[in-house]
Amino acid sequence: MPVFSTDLSVRDCDGHVVVTLLGELDVVDAAAVTAALMAAADREPRIVVDLAGLEFIDVSGVAALMRARKHARGAGGDLLLAAPRPRLLRLLSIPSLAYDFSVHASAEEAAVSGFRDSLGVAPLPVAPRVLGQAS
Repeated sequence: MPVFSTDLSVRDCDGHVVVTLLGELDVVDAAAVTAALMAAADREPRIVVDLAGLEFIDVSGVAALMRARKHARGAGGDLLLAAPRPRLLRLLSIPSLAYDFSVHASAEEAAVSGFRDSLGVAPLPVAPRVLGQAS
């Protein structure tokens, strides 16, 4: 039986899904996390991934998030990131990597402001940044 280092929980919210990741997301769990996020997007394409409890992520974990985001966008939604730890935020902010995630201070903030584009109010940010925190 494989040992998983990532715990994942999914909860339906008002018009979106919040997926919470805990532990470490690396090559061991990347495929399973991708599959779970894609299954969530098939149910509801507007996804917030809460990263507050994610202690580590490697390039395969970031690739899993990117594949799931592409799937969600293909289904008419998006995948937003919430509450990443400082090390992950630095990784997502490297311009030459062009991850292009919308990153928010909390899952609640992501749901409130991140999905406004679907209502025609404001576009999603195109560069990774934490919204709702002072610069």
